[in-house]
Amino acid sequence: MIELVLADRCTTCDICVKVCPTNVFDAVPDAPPVIARQSDCQTCFMCELYCPVDALYVDPDCEHPVPADAAAVAATDWPGQYRRDSGWGRWRGRNTNQSWRMDAIFATAREILGR
Repeated sequence: MIELVLADRCTTCDICVKVCPTNVFDAVPDAPPVIARQSDCQTCFMCELYCPVDALYVDPDCEHPVPADAAAVAATDWPGQYRRDSGWGRWRGRNTNQSWRMDAIFATAREILGR
């Protein structure tokens, strides 16, 4: 679930407002967007994927808000981690999505389930 907009990183481009499929953010003139409807977040990571400056932190818990300290989160590599791991933006070509390597795991699961 979306937890933070890191104001010191945000360039107020409002891309996150535009790409959010559930309208979680509200744009604020000349300021970072606000998380207005956090409970509507589907944890799809679209906002984090499209944020060009890694100013968003989406916690993977999609059921409950997780209180997050902005300074503590900013000190980690969590903001933009999904974007980086997926090979989006400036990470394109450097760290590509390797989910295809999980095929063997899924094949084993299919064998176990008899499908």
